[in-house]
Amino acid sequence: MELQSQLDQVFPLGKGVGHLPLFFHLLLRIFTDNKTKVFYGIPKAPDIQTLAAPVEDEDDTADQDSPDKPKKKKAKKDPLFSKKTKSDPNAPPVDRIPVPELKDNDKVEKVKALREVSKRVNLGPESLPSCCCYTLLNANHTVCCAEITEDSSMLAVGFNDSIVKVWTLVPQKLKAMKSAEQLEEVNVEADDVLVRMMDERSGKTSRTLCGHSGPVYAVSFSPDRTLLLSCSEDTTIRLWSLQIWTCLVVYKGHMFPVWDVKFSPLGYYFASAGYDRTARLWATDHYQPLRLFAGHFSDVDCVQFHPNSNYIATGSSDRRVCLWDVTTGNSVRLMTGHKAAVQSLAFASCGRFLASAAADGQVLMWDLSHGHLVAELVGHAGAVHCLGFSRCGSILVSGKLGCEYEVCKFSDASLFYSNIITVLYCHPLNNLLLKKNSAGDGSSTPRSSAGTPILE
Repeated sequence: MELQSQLDQVFPLGKGVGHLPLFFHLLLRIFTDNKTKVFYGIPKAPDIQTLAAPVEDEDDTADQDSPDKPKKKKAKKDPLFSKKTKSDPNAPPVDRIPVPELKDNDKVEKVKALREVSKRVNLGPESLPSCCCYTLLNANHTVCCAEITEDSSMLAVGFNDSIVKVWTLVPQKLKAMKSAEQLEEVNVEADDVLVRMMDERSGKTSRTLCGHSGPVYAVSFSPDRTLLLSCSEDTTIRLWSLQIWTCLVVYKGHMFPVWDVKFSPLGYYFASAGYDRTARLWATDHYQPLRLFAGHFSDVDCVQFHPNSNYIATGSSDRRVCLWDVTTGNSVRLMTGHKAAVQSLAFASCGRFLASAAADGQVLMWDLSHGHLVAELVGHAGAVHCLGFSRCGSILVSGKLGCEYEVCKFSDASLFYSNIITVLYCHPLNNLLLKKNSAGDGSSTPRSSAGTPILE
């Protein structure tokens, strides 16, 4: 109930840009766009130190008179939390948007993620990212979208025949939850209660989710990997459980096909974009959208959450990119410069920069602090359909339908792209991966990908 009251205060009914007259909304944007302050920083993580396992160290002050006694161990500060992180002055207040309180299991997962980040090697020309290609058999001209979880453990694919299929990419199989009678015998006080709830005999390498009545255009995993969103030409968005492998909710609000859907980095919230020229903000426990973002003159083709979840970026066929504030529903940045429909968006991990790609192969980099264009990447000969930043924010990868990927280095200190590091070509027939060097001499080194995983 407390979370519900907070939602009612932040997202009251009847409030939002979508309810303003169109001419008044356009007049407001002329005077206010790109002048509103944007909290593009990343707020400090919630207090999860209490669940971090203490590191024990032997006590050097043991009793000298009794050397046979075992030495006492004292708790040592975890090096992961020993350093005090400075708060970002450009970060939004932690309570700016209401979110559910983290469960103990979620806090443990965050601690594991922080430990992995501390050990991660920064990518660059000398340490390029690895590339793994997956082949879908008997899926010619039927795959509409694909998504991989953050930990690369699952792959979800949306098909033209309205089916969503999920594969496991690790040795662990996809298990289903036990029946209600069996769950009554599970000890809820056990530390591994989530593991005991799953039926070991139900493990499969893939699962099929049926329910849509049209092509599935986008899928998105929740941060905790227990939920999956999908949107379709049938105008609906479906929320699937990856524990009982069934549809939980059908969200109806768009009047035309829904092109894209994305989960918030915090979970709970998600955004959608569609043919009706609008984007919408939803919560998993609300049937109706919390916000309606109206202002584009054509289809909203792609949507992306800011890393701090306080803003949503949209790209449209009207060749414009907009940044929306989820708390007010207002447009705070309007970025123009593309000459074709915007088809992909990606935020840098620092939150300050936004990359956008268009159907003409042009990739632009925007600085959200003032909404200016700071870099342009020209190299693709065709439409760019996907963008992705590395977690360290120093590498940007762009890809197009011609099985070509460009890896570029980005420096936020100098605010420009350096030269293209490498170009990867994946042959669509024999799974041969070609690597073109950054010297631009046209030479390429073929690498056999005979070990490429094949998904059936």
